[in-house]
Amino acid sequence: MSTTYGSPRLYALKGGNNNSGLSTQLYGSEKHKIKYMTETFDSPGYDPKFFINSPSEELINPSTHPSQFDSSYQTNYELEFFTSQSPEAFEYDEGMVKLKLQELEHALLDDDEDGMDEVITGPDPSTEIDEEWAGPFRNMMVQDSPKESTSSESSYLSSISSKDESLPSPRTTKQLLFDCATLISEGNFKQAASMINELRQMVSIQGEPSQRIAAYMVEGLAARLESSGKVLYKALRCKEPPSFEKLAAMQILFEVCPCFKFGFMAANEAIMEAIKYEKKVHIVDFDINQGNQYINLIRSLAKQRGRSIHLRLTGVDDPESVQRPIGGLKNIGQRLEMLSELEGLPFEFKALPTRTPLVTPEMLDCREGEALVVNFAFLLHHLPDESVSTINLRDQLLRMVKSLNPKLVNIVEQDVNTNTTPFLSRFYEAYSYYSAVFESLDATLPRGGQERINVEKQCLARDIVNIVACEGEERIERYEVAGKWRARMQMAGFRSCPMRKNVSDMIRELIVTQYCNKYKLNEEMGALHFGWENKSLVVASAWN
Repeated sequence: MSTTYGSPRLYALKGGNNNSGLSTQLYGSEKHKIKYMTETFDSPGYDPKFFINSPSEELINPSTHPSQFDSSYQTNYELEFFTSQSPEAFEYDEGMVKLKLQELEHALLDDDEDGMDEVITGPDPSTEIDEEWAGPFRNMMVQDSPKESTSSESSYLSSISSKDESLPSPRTTKQLLFDCATLISEGNFKQAASMINELRQMVSIQGEPSQRIAAYMVEGLAARLESSGKVLYKALRCKEPPSFEKLAAMQILFEVCPCFKFGFMAANEAIMEAIKYEKKVHIVDFDINQGNQYINLIRSLAKQRGRSIHLRLTGVDDPESVQRPIGGLKNIGQRLEMLSELEGLPFEFKALPTRTPLVTPEMLDCREGEALVVNFAFLLHHLPDESVSTINLRDQLLRMVKSLNPKLVNIVEQDVNTNTTPFLSRFYEAYSYYSAVFESLDATLPRGGQERINVEKQCLARDIVNIVACEGEERIERYEVAGKWRARMQMAGFRSCPMRKNVSDMIRELIVTQYCNKYKLNEEMGALHFGWENKSLVVASAWN
């Protein structure tokens, strides 16, 4: 069964009495027709000065007409290129340069002599030179000009030819970003601030993927320079009203960037395998999100014939979660209860209102005779580890879960290191990782669509800013690679449960039939790695 994003069923979180809230897309992909609620990206009390008069100010106040691009981009970029060069480069006569380029063009096109003479009688003031192709020819035009120059012209052009050879080609946005990050890491803040202003003229949250990621990366650098990363992160994360738009954006991201969806699929398949002989199952999830993982799991369990199973689900209702402002997990629990009743599956739901690090075994009410499953989906990276505090909440939680003797523990996380790496290396890794994410979105959503802008802004921008701008306890987005999670789980006493082959086969079939062939699946040491081209984005693993 499938549903489009325009359906009210996707957003049925307010009232638990609406049966339409039960429906969600299962695992298939649709050609997405998304109706997205227009967002107001206002943040009262937050007005960082580095956003003022910036083309990327649309990060905070997007235009109501997302299809409109910054018409000044190309002009500003060309001006920046010329004005950033050495003053010596402007000693030559532009009209003469145009003249010689016209001569060269006609020679290359093999125009007849009469026609060429007619053209080169004088430069046409309206002629525009394409710098992309003209630049490489400028240094050769004295020797290779199809017409003889006067002695004065030859002398003049010869004098500027040697100067032009030293002119650097325009740097790409990526090069400028890396140079700016290097300047900041070296403490050269004044030059970095100047480069940030230059970058802001080159980026757009409605442009191609390299421009879109650069728009958010440059504001992360600006926030770091202004020591305002924490403020900006909170503004992006806690604007009012936050939750319906954010939840919808997350839903779209999970659907159109299937690496995230594949992670949930792998976790569900691991659960199905682990509990196939159990009659009573208790699942503890530390971040249920919208509950879509369990909508699919409930339907799968209900389809099993000749088997009776009682499912109990406990969701940690962290006060900082995105669901809390719209009633916490209560509404999500009601949706799942109604679905279970319709499917004929005995089901209980409990929301545990506490912060994740404060959860104790007593709170979870584990019962004898129940198979315990613990699900960590995109949650553990938010907990500080030994690099932040001697308390090490990350490993502490894993040891507590191990003490419960669970039948299965699922971990689904982004596969990138933004935790222990120093700033400059972290900046490079974040750029590489999010570039792949932005490129994958380019294959599924139109660039000018408001839903894509909101997905990138709501789900990706705040993470990028936090990774780039913040340090210490203020840096919340602390991802780790698969090898580090493997080491943590083993130190906590867990053993790997390799995913079954039919899981990877099923996902590969989905990629072939319903998604772009640039999505990849690799199996390494029992874990499944989902990525875009050669970049691993999400890793799913199972443990007991």
